[in-house]
Amino acid sequence: MSNDLRLLVKNAKQIVLVCNNGERYLTKDGMKKFALMENASLVVGKDGLVKAVGPAGLIDSQYKEASFENVIDASGMCVIPGLIDAHTHPVWAGDRVHEFAMKLAGATYMELHQAGGGIHYTVEHTSRASPEQLLAGLRPRLLRMLRAGTTLAECKSGYGLELDAEVKMLSVIEQARRELPIGISSTYCGAHAVPRGKTASQATDEILKVHLPKLKDKMSKGELSIDNIDVFCERGVFDLNCTRAILKAGQDIGLQINFHGDELYPTNSAELGAELSALAVSHLEEVSDEGIAAMAKSKTSAVLLPTTAYILRLKQPRARDMLDAGVIVALGSDFNPNAYCCSMPIVMHLGCVNMKMSMNEALAAATINAAYALGKSHLHGSLEVDKQGDLIILNSARWEHLIYQFGGHQELIRYVIIKGMVVYDNDKTMDY
Repeated sequence: MSNDLRLLVKNAKQIVLVCNNGERYLTKDGMKKFALMENASLVVGKDGLVKAVGPAGLIDSQYKEASFENVIDASGMCVIPGLIDAHTHPVWAGDRVHEFAMKLAGATYMELHQAGGGIHYTVEHTSRASPEQLLAGLRPRLLRMLRAGTTLAECKSGYGLELDAEVKMLSVIEQARRELPIGISSTYCGAHAVPRGKTASQATDEILKVHLPKLKDKMSKGELSIDNIDVFCERGVFDLNCTRAILKAGQDIGLQINFHGDELYPTNSAELGAELSALAVSHLEEVSDEGIAAMAKSKTSAVLLPTTAYILRLKQPRARDMLDAGVIVALGSDFNPNAYCCSMPIVMHLGCVNMKMSMNEALAAATINAAYALGKSHLHGSLEVDKQGDLIILNSARWEHLIYQFGGHQELIRYVIIKGMVVYDNDKTMDY
């Protein structure tokens, strides 16, 4: 037996694998009853990949001569895959806490936006901030996500809009990827809003002729590693034609399509996503029946954001209709200055209570399906051999406590582990 091993997690009360047959996503019945083992152990090698997961006695016998860098006795505890946040905007300067009071008083998202608040307020502050200031803000936000169990997060630009500011944001994301243990999927979102003084058509032309060629050059030189392209497809922002042109151009330089759509008004964004074979469409509060059917057929995932609907008092995304139609449903926090939530356990809870998902569906949506939405489910999202050893150990006898105890993740999460290394050890968890 090889001694080239990093971690043994032994005697767990439960290990939730989510998948055990190499599935890249789960739908319908697969989300309702996923793979789970009782009284099990797990091994991670020094390469950061899972080497074995199985009954505790069997693992003990197979690895009795092996040595490990770290051994965790998880007796009475549960192990689940690291959570994946499929939609965040974590790079920005200038908070918008003052807008929360305005929203509570009845101001709508677009009213704030048109009055110079919202995205434009953040763009103004972010454009003035130095890279060092932006990184100083990003670092604690990502670590806060990590402490809440997120081991992989999608991170968007989009508060720059102009090329230099967008490149600055993407460079900060790149630096965080290199410095922090949390996994990052980087998204260019230069079409997050129409810059002041320009029309949507002018902004689209600039993205096509200036932004994307520059980003392609930086990617080819290894200066940036960008995974996805995003557009805010919305009435009064970028229409279907502008959105289609930007997304196709991004796809042509190797970026995955993963965009905002059908949030505030029905725009047929879901249908567009299916037409372009997009990897994911986010929001979808105003999705049509035809859009749901098209996404199910094209295997375009729906990244639902229950925190946004909750905070902005929007219509809840039609999770049940999508699930029943066979859409690949994923979850994200939409962390941003307009919807400030770093916790995927809270997102899962809201998904269950407000969107009528089951707890199994919510966990699958925050693991394997969120990984699929980022094009990373071959390596993330489940605890299977040869996948990355990203996991959470919970101080509870049933994994469901992470969702059931609303806001209780601070006490329940005992360890967060990435590539088999403990990156968060919370010794203040409580027995209940």
